[in-house]
Amino acid sequence: MDRHSSGIERRRNVRVPLGGIDALVHVPGQVQPLAAKCTDLAVGGLTLLCRYVPREGEQFRVEVASPGGQRRFEPLNARVSVRRCHPLGDGLYELGVEIVEILA
Repeated sequence: MDRHSSGIERRRNVRVPLGGIDALVHVPGQVQPLAAKCTDLAVGGLTLLCRYVPREGEQFRVEVASPGGQRRFEPLNARVSVRRCHPLGDGLYELGVEIVEILA
């Protein structure tokens, strides 16, 4: 599932770098959510760093914390679908996920 080495940029929307905002990955069938970091966000998706290795096309819920500061917002809560996954080393993986649905 590693298309990263192709050098072809397939994403169409501008990404906003977030620098590693705390996130939780809620995998169906697992009681506890998995810790992750959201490194960028776009209209159609986001990039997560975590220790979970999903299948391509797998769907799960992700919750991305507010950056905080003076203007505090509710966390982004969305159902996402995995589009890419590649290892970064030390058991960490970069996941590119497409936002399927924004949840309340």
